[in-house]
Amino acid sequence: YLNQNDDAMRIVLQTAKTIAVVGHSDNEHRTSYQIANYLRQAGYKVIPVNPTIQEIKGVTSYASLHDVPEHVDIVNVFRRSEHVAGVVNEAISIGVDAIWTQLGVIDDTARDKALEAGIDVATDLCIKVEHARLGIGRDN
Repeated sequence: YLNQNDDAMRIVLQTAKTIAVVGHSDNEHRTSYQIANYLRQAGYKVIPVNPTIQEIKGVTSYASLHDVPEHVDIVNVFRRSEHVAGVVNEAISIGVDAIWTQLGVIDDTARDKALEAGIDVATDLCIKVEHARLGIGRDN
């Protein structure tokens, strides 16, 4: 559980290359857009996952995690808490390394299911804030 282990959180953020942002908005004023943009600038490949959007910043947006054609290291969740269980089930089925839910996004049952599946989990934390707090460089 990454919330309880800064060293493990640092390793996850340093080794990740690809982050799927579930609930990525194409509105630059939305938090999901701003956080995803920060992650791009930090050197991550960011894959939008939002069934209502075709493309964001020239990158194809996928309807679901199952549609993403490459390995995803971290799934960053910008959906309401009641949708987390479904995202976790998808994430487990595609073999992600870590699941990260943003501030206010909490589902303890889904968190425990992901942990039992061997997936690192951070919940109710902003990935941008933690990335900066841990001093992770732009080159990861």
